[in-house]
Amino acid sequence: MELVNLKDAGDTASFAEAVKRGLGKNQGLYFPTRIPTLENIDDLLSRPFAERSIEVLKALIGDELPQGMVEAVVNEAFTFPAPVEKVTDSIYTLELFHGPTLAFKDFGGRFMAQCLSRLSEGQPVTILTATSGDTGAAVAHAFHGIENINVVILFPEGKISPLQEKLFTTLGDNIHTVAVDGDFDACQALVKTAFDDPDVREGLHLNSANSINISRLLAQVCYYFEAVSQVPEEERSNLVISVPSGNFGNLTAGMIAKTMGLPIKRFIAATNLNDTVPRYLKTGEWAPKATVATMSNAMDVSQPNNWPRIEALIEQGYLPADCLRGESVDEEYTHLAMRQLAQLGYTSEPHAAVAYRALSHDLNEGEVGLFLGTAHPAKFRETVENVLGQPLSLPKPLADVAAKTSLAVPLSAEYEDLKAHMLALLKTK
Repeated sequence: MELVNLKDAGDTASFAEAVKRGLGKNQGLYFPTRIPTLENIDDLLSRPFAERSIEVLKALIGDELPQGMVEAVVNEAFTFPAPVEKVTDSIYTLELFHGPTLAFKDFGGRFMAQCLSRLSEGQPVTILTATSGDTGAAVAHAFHGIENINVVILFPEGKISPLQEKLFTTLGDNIHTVAVDGDFDACQALVKTAFDDPDVREGLHLNSANSINISRLLAQVCYYFEAVSQVPEEERSNLVISVPSGNFGNLTAGMIAKTMGLPIKRFIAATNLNDTVPRYLKTGEWAPKATVATMSNAMDVSQPNNWPRIEALIEQGYLPADCLRGESVDEEYTHLAMRQLAQLGYTSEPHAAVAYRALSHDLNEGEVGLFLGTAHPAKFRETVENVLGQPLSLPKPLADVAAKTSLAVPLSAEYEDLKAHMLALLKTK
């Protein structure tokens, strides 16, 4: 697999190199120079999840990895289901929250951890990542206890749900957490600055576990195949998928799956009030505004990192521009969508509700819709209970951490403070 830096065409990498580097030069994203088209889609859709995922990933990665590595990684990483549930006669949801941290990022986080632990061959690595909620928990649990890999997770203090925070700030050991006095974009900016600083990048052998890392992105391609495999065959040709979108890695993975031949008619990029992409798709003007805090806080991102990859898919002719529409959903309609879903017998959290609202608003006659459920409702217990007016029980992973004490260290959004903290913490490890 050959990948090219979207900001520097002279900076290329194999899959293994890109996994270990994370970002390319000038903070550029790595992207495949070629995306294969699969001829045996119907056969693949008839196979079990893990078996199919191995074939999809082998087609993307090629034969550069040692014999059996893809199989071993997938079998270690994908140990939980991704069921599709019917919500109405024409709308389904893909539940991606049955992993250890109850969020879709368990798929990418665990796949990346298994890849990197094998590809780093015992050399020290520091994972530096920013989270608006679910990434932190997924990455922390995926890498917890892995030898020679330290993880530093930045999150916006006070801007993610308390239970989300407890999932990754209470582990300790090789997992180090930092509560940043700022929003998620400030956290992302700190990560990017660190990758541009040779003292930190080379001194700590820096890597990133955000969806900018190609391994996480490719892992997510697999559950789109799993989703379509559970939709009745006669409905697949008219399938519209609504993706709750913040940093846009999830949507990018879906569009790669479509490029590979998966029968998806089109996508909806569903955002909250942080609507940079929906506005861009309507006006052609890229004009990020200040990030707005919403109840769907994992999507409180005004400058999505993965957008260049989506543009590459369209500009390079893999997909037509009209296969993607954008919908922004405000807080009132998010509330309404949660209540509507409850009336249909389905309990949802805010992010999935945004995707459901966008889908139900945009679905045409004869189309079949599927929206992604990216997190367990209990991860947003207070919000869900306030909106629906009914108690919500905690699943075991959340109940186990609810009473634990956070180990996070508070820091300003100044890069020099983060640099000093990381060097003091990790230089001797």
